[in-house]
Amino acid sequence: MNFYIDALSACGCNVVVGLSIAVIDLARGIGTRLRFDLLVRIGTAGWSIPARYSERLPIGGSHLERYARQMDAVEINTSFYRPHQRKTYERWARSTPENFLFSVKMPKAITHEARLQNCEAVLDHFLTEASGLGDKLGALLVQLPPTFGFDEGTAGRFFQDLRSQVSCPIVLEPRHPNWFTANIDKWLADLRVSRAATDPATVSGADIPGGWDGFAYFRWHGSPRIYYSDYDGAALKHLSTEARRSAGRSVPTWCIFDNTAAGCALGNALDLTSSLR
Repeated sequence: MNFYIDALSACGCNVVVGLSIAVIDLARGIGTRLRFDLLVRIGTAGWSIPARYSERLPIGGSHLERYARQMDAVEINTSFYRPHQRKTYERWARSTPENFLFSVKMPKAITHEARLQNCEAVLDHFLTEASGLGDKLGALLVQLPPTFGFDEGTAGRFFQDLRSQVSCPIVLEPRHPNWFTANIDKWLADLRVSRAATDPATVSGADIPGGWDGFAYFRWHGSPRIYYSDYDGAALKHLSTEARRSAGRSVPTWCIFDNTAAGCALGNALDLTSSLR
């Protein structure tokens, strides 16, 4: 069962809004009838398999195929640095089980270079490529640079345009301090944009999901050394508690580990999966 189903338009270039959000809203209303493992998804940024964790994954097939037989979600963040052809996304979708979902990070050409302005052509091209995932497109991640403060006009136009074209959840990861206010959380909620909960938290409140409360996305980068540090048992227990609390409200919840530089992400994801399942 997938909560997020993209319907391609007649031209095959854009996707239309409505179906996924309606199903998520329905899911939130049926509470305990939903199985816990349909609400919480755990994965890593990318699907590399460090040698020390190889024996904990099934053997045979590509790294993605092995990874996807053990995990149920992954974040594609290479899309931030370079485009992937639509047929590549289609191949990735075919390589994974039916219930597997991908999140895809928005290209830096949109978020860091254009800074969400005058990027319609680049956005359309990206969405055309990523829609090759079909109903396995679970979320889009929009990470902003630390210098990008809240700009209601620019951000509002961008997210309204994006929301009109996609039906999957949209997750924002802002890093400028002025994004983290109750008023901006409400503004994001009105746009149906969720704010990621990150570790390490750059400002107070960044470690708690914000914005639209119909989707929760925990993105853990490694702490204290970002991208490198391994999370200990106490940290994973804390994340487990937060994920259970979110799922207890019937909110689809993702936990993504981005501490990949020293190969710690997969081990943390596997350990969290064991503790939650």
